[in-house]
Amino acid sequence: MSLRTTIIGGAAFTGAVTALLWMAAFRQGAAPEPGAAPSVVTVAPDAKAFAPSLEGTRADGAIRLAPDDGIVVDAQLIALFEYYLSTVGEKSPGEVQAGIERELDRTLRPAAADAAKHALARYLAYKRALGSLEAGPELAGPDAASLARRLEALARVRAQFFTKAEIAAIFGQEDAANADALARLRIRGDHTLTAQQTEERLDALDASMPAALREEREAPLIVGRLQQEAERMRAAGAAEEEIFRVRAEAFGPDAAGRLAEADREEAAWKQRIGAYLAQRKGLNDQALSALRSRMFSAEEQRRLPVYESRQM
Repeated sequence: MSLRTTIIGGAAFTGAVTALLWMAAFRQGAAPEPGAAPSVVTVAPDAKAFAPSLEGTRADGAIRLAPDDGIVVDAQLIALFEYYLSTVGEKSPGEVQAGIERELDRTLRPAAADAAKHALARYLAYKRALGSLEAGPELAGPDAASLARRLEALARVRAQFFTKAEIAAIFGQEDAANADALARLRIRGDHTLTAQQTEERLDALDASMPAALREEREAPLIVGRLQQEAERMRAAGAAEEEIFRVRAEAFGPDAAGRLAEADREEAAWKQRIGAYLAQRKGLNDQALSALRSRMFSAEEQRRLPVYESRQM
């Protein structure tokens, strides 16, 4: 699954495994954007052949075809790229890029595949430039002025790789969230305001917030409530079919199906962790390294110390 990189904190961040699974499932079940073109290619990858960590998963995102047999560079395309890029670590960046290009050739007609590969190359170059940008100490700082400088620098970097229309399609919601965060920092940092004036201005921002941004902010709370309700129902003896029905009534069958898939992925992960912790007891370093390599990908192994420390 893909993780969003944000310039606000100056670095990429990840949440807990369970929360990521649920958030991705919930958002993929959302309605398409108004005016979306009907010509959409949903990629069904040979995930097991691409990387072991993708086995049993469904590709994020999709490819929208343009009338000229090109492709639309938007957030859905980037989500698809990030689905595959999550396997960097199991494979080298070059191997992952080559694998994505093979999937594009397999899925699309030649003109569309070439356009998608060109978009991939631009996106990878953008990510490299973004990494250099985030490392700049001149952009560090928690205040509004520092955030404004980071957002200005980010806009300049994006303009090197994408058109204005592409920037709006890929980063529009993220930019709205960043603008909202900057406005709130400026209000809270304005010491000429009374406490009441500060609250009034923050309330005004809440009232004027676009629906998509409000959904983005509320999504973690919704995810938490969904997870708690599912756990409560299971503890009370509810069958998975009943949990699916409740979710489908609230969010539709597609989102309910993805949430069920996220549950299965999380359960499988916990089962693997339990088996690993049981088998690792008494092993020497060489045998332990072999066990890790056999049971987990390189990226997954980076998370193991957290679970191992709980057993000590």
